Amino acid sequence: MNQKNFLLALALTLVFAGTLKAQIGLNKVAQSTMNFQLVGISPVASAMGDAYYAVGTGADAIFYNPAAMAEMTNTYNVTLDYTQWIADINYYAGAIAWNMKNYGAVGLSVLSVDYGTINGTSLNPLGGYIDNGPVSNVGAYSIGLTYAKHVNTQFLVGGNVRLVGQNLGDNTFYDGTTTKNTATKIAFDLGVKYITLFNDFRFGMAIRNFSSDITREVIAEQLPLTFTMGAAIDLLKFVNENHDKGTSLTMAVDFLHSNSYSERVNVGLEYKFLGMLALRGGYQTNRDLQSWSAGLGINTSLAGNDLQVNYSFSKMEIFSNVSRFSLVMSF
Repeated sequence: MNQKNFLLALALTLVFAGTLKAQIGLNKVAQSTMNFQLVGISPVASAMGDAYYAVGTGADAIFYNPAAMAEMTNTYNVTLDYTQWIADINYYAGAIAWNMKNYGAVGLSVLSVDYGTINGTSLNPLGGYIDNGPVSNVGAYSIGLTYAKHVNTQFLVGGNVRLVGQNLGDNTFYDGTTTKNTATKIAFDLGVKYITLFNDFRFGMAIRNFSSDITREVIAEQLPLTFTMGAAIDLLKFVNENHDKGTSLTMAVDFLHSNSYSERVNVGLEYKFLGMLALRGGYQTNRDLQSWSAGLGINTSLAGNDLQVNYSFSKMEIFSNVSRFSLVMSF
């Protein structure tokens, strides 16, 4: 391992840790708003228990560790994602990444959340509540611009700047007056990734949703600021260091710290066979609803371009289980 690269990675880790300590208290739980940004939208990542910060590459990495976007080898990479979430909530996401070689890579991402049909109510001056029917224009979104670059062959850095917004409808009071529950904010993500020369071992770190507070009425609320450190390694390299490049068995572990919950650990495995088939599994600790997940990916070509179809299944408690789908194209 190059000593200069290692020291640079260590220095950035310390910067991340210092920023994190200044922004979030260790014992804060359920303190954040716009938590739709915490839901994983990639079936590749979700199938691996979201242990993806050292694994993801290309456009998919924009939603996790933006530095890894620069690891893409094709000129363009596009991902389209759909998540059938709990409680009739649906996530639609897409991203495109452009590899500019020595000038780095740029990306554009869009996320839209449909909260389904929600009925609004107001207080009845005679007691109880009045059903005001379905609330219109309820949902959330994120639009982001990403830049990532190789500092050298092993070290990558990148960041997102995103416009995030949420509309929770209007409050209607007994006297007929209303107030709008809408909020928009600029949020930043920053990530690094380091690829060692030992058995494809790499690690990644990212701070996501860095922003100032949102004030609703008189209450100041934070975005779900999250710091994640992850590592991954190809286990097949221990058996055969020169095995087929299209075949691998990757184990990944991510450690998460956030201002909206206590520490969590995500663990995932991905087996790729001859670059055509991928089988994935994962587990998330310290979760009330989620636990294990699994999925698969099929790689093929269309008109000479790489095409990948992915699916994941996440076991949920209380609510219905969650399915995710994605279509990834490289050209």
